[in-house]
Amino acid sequence: MRVPHTYVLLFSLLVLAAASTHFLPAGIYDRIEKEARQVVVPDSYHHVDPNPAGVEDVFMAFPTGLMEVAHIVFYIFIVGGTFGVIAGTGAIETGIHQIIKHAGKFEKALVPGLTFLFALGGGTFGMAEETLPFLPALVLLSRSLGYDSITGGAIALAGANAGFSAAFLNPFTVGVAQEMAGLPLFSGKAFRSVVWLVMSLITVVFITRYAQRVKRAPETSPAFDLDQQRPVLAPGAVSSSLSRRQILALLLFLLCLIILVVGTMKWQWGIAELSALFFALAAIAGPVGGLSLNETAEKFISGAAALTGGALVVGLARAILVVLTQAQVIDTIMFKLAALVQELPSTLSVLGIYVIQVLLNFLIASGSGQAALSIPIMAPLADLVGVTRQTMVLAYQFGDGFTNVFTPTQGYFMAGLALIGIPWHIWARWLLPLLGLWLATGLVALLIAHAIAFGPF
Repeated sequence: MRVPHTYVLLFSLLVLAAASTHFLPAGIYDRIEKEARQVVVPDSYHHVDPNPAGVEDVFMAFPTGLMEVAHIVFYIFIVGGTFGVIAGTGAIETGIHQIIKHAGKFEKALVPGLTFLFALGGGTFGMAEETLPFLPALVLLSRSLGYDSITGGAIALAGANAGFSAAFLNPFTVGVAQEMAGLPLFSGKAFRSVVWLVMSLITVVFITRYAQRVKRAPETSPAFDLDQQRPVLAPGAVSSSLSRRQILALLLFLLCLIILVVGTMKWQWGIAELSALFFALAAIAGPVGGLSLNETAEKFISGAAALTGGALVVGLARAILVVLTQAQVIDTIMFKLAALVQELPSTLSVLGIYVIQVLLNFLIASGSGQAALSIPIMAPLADLVGVTRQTMVLAYQFGDGFTNVFTPTQGYFMAGLALIGIPWHIWARWLLPLLGLWLATGLVALLIAHAIAFGPF
């Protein structure tokens, strides 16, 4: 049987979500403003008038979803256009060829080394959307070294996600959740650092072994048929060295990435600022790299156009959440799940909290949004069932992170798949064993945290 197109899968999920609103009771928690964030008031859940989705709501959800994630959609277009400009200068092809030419005995260290660097980025400043600009070049590099497109995507997407999920400093998950739970900021770093290291090593080993297997037998790759239609730099394909203009274009790209890291860590930049940064890079790097103004514009448009399907799919994924939110059933799901956990013994409560957070990540793609809904409810619930708040935050952190590069409702992840040209069902099939390792390792870490009363409280 042929696997349905990603758009078909998402539209089917949209219809299923709409149908569920006719059976789930509508209800909401009260929310209050706390330090510029909307947080839930515990024990305030109450039923409201039902508002099940109709046929018109299903079709309105797509354009509404596109408007809600417009910043991500246009970020994809701008990143794609910028990569088109840099690639148009010839700097990327020539630069990657030089890496291949001089890699020598260090070639085997490239995949594990790069994966570990992305895991470090995820564990420190919460690298997620920031992986997107690296993906096209990583895919071309991986293909040219004899690996596949999945390897290139996995280095950044899976590597950064492993670090993000088990982060010891991530301000977007650990920082926000600990603040809401009343814990000292970034407390528990020692335990989290050990978990981060274990999770990162598991990911590095998994991706490296996969890459080596694909290199030995390319036909074993799930993306083998797709990769036969994609460009690859064979040894000797580009004999010339980098020109001065190409070197300047690559240096501008490197400078852009440094500014990106500083901007997200120090200046709290978001998608809008990053989009402006990459647009500026495209406007400057094209002429600097030897393109005329007209050629720069044409390369930008063609690069952006190549990602149209992937950009629009972000809005279709968001449409699922639009339907559930408009019907006011997301809080109902949270309320029912929390009630189930309250009836469990202490040790099983840890598992219950973990499962809830994993499930919530399918409904609430934003880490801070998931924290705003779940932490005010789960923190007092953890006190009642004998689980420390620090352990509860760790469960939130794992639940919010592990499925970020699996669930199709996660905008930046779907953007990443667009950039590497891999359909969701192929990626999901490849990721499942690694996702299972992540989830199992997370559960072991939570049981250890519960056994040692991971604190301070």
